[in-house]
Amino acid sequence: MKQSKFHGRYEDSEQRCEMPGCREAGEFRAPGGQGNSFDGPGGWRWFCLDHVREFNAGYDWFEGMSAEEILHAQAPGAGWRTESPSFRPTAGIDGMPRWADFDDPLDAIAARAGGIRSRAEREAKMAMDGRFSREEVQALETMGLGSDTDRQRLRRRYSELVRRYHPDRNGGDRKFEGRLGRVVEAYQLLRKCAAIA
Repeated sequence: MKQSKFHGRYEDSEQRCEMPGCREAGEFRAPGGQGNSFDGPGGWRWFCLDHVREFNAGYDWFEGMSAEEILHAQAPGAGWRTESPSFRPTAGIDGMPRWADFDDPLDAIAARAGGIRSRAEREAKMAMDGRFSREEVQALETMGLGSDTDRQRLRRRYSELVRRYHPDRNGGDRKFEGRLGRVVEAYQLLRKCAAIA
């Protein structure tokens, strides 16, 4: 189907105008009757030029929106106000540096890359030590602990992380549930580890 570049006409459309009683070709699309969704406008309706003009004259894109939502949708930066995870107050909670702590973005990128590299080096060193399996090394990283951890320190760190990530401590927000689950799994694995005395 070929679309005309300037006025939205689909010249090769096999559709008929959907306006009752009209026998013209339906060469112009209009938003469908199902509502908009993540995938688009929810299907298309096809009209001839006269009837698509009539449809457009009565179409209200802002229907059902509050005054604040309309103002937000009309703002020049609409859609760009998403918050990067690196700039949230909870950024850096796992030991990685926060981007907001740097003036130069390149310094922030270098620090984050260094953090990832040093984590990989720590994991490799602990795994080569022979006392810990690979899964145990990853569990230690999840808990933010080193190879010199004892049972008392493990329990204290577990208690601290559970308090930090539990929804009850975050106003009922469940966004940290995944982290909490990883902490619980890591603790269950490490408390059975023979290398931790």
